[in-house]
Amino acid sequence: MSNSQIKDKYGEKISVGDQVYTKYRGGSHEGEVEKIVTSKEEAEDEGVKNPPKVLFTDQHGHRVNHNPGTLEIVDKE
Repeated sequence: MSNSQIKDKYGEKISVGDQVYTKYRGGSHEGEVEKIVTSKEEAEDEGVKNPPKVLFTDQHGHRVNHNPGTLEIVDKE
């Protein structure tokens, strides 16, 4: 799967640099996409499982990874 096929839960293409958001365990994670992992090799290098994963640092400074289908792109306006 290539990065051009990675889409959020509304079908919008996710790219590095996009601001993304998701609800998570009674709170939320929001941050700028730093990397999109699409292969098992990349996943092993990044220490994540079950690609594809979107990697970003959330508003609390934690490095997180999520399935693309759980994210939504925040308007850049």
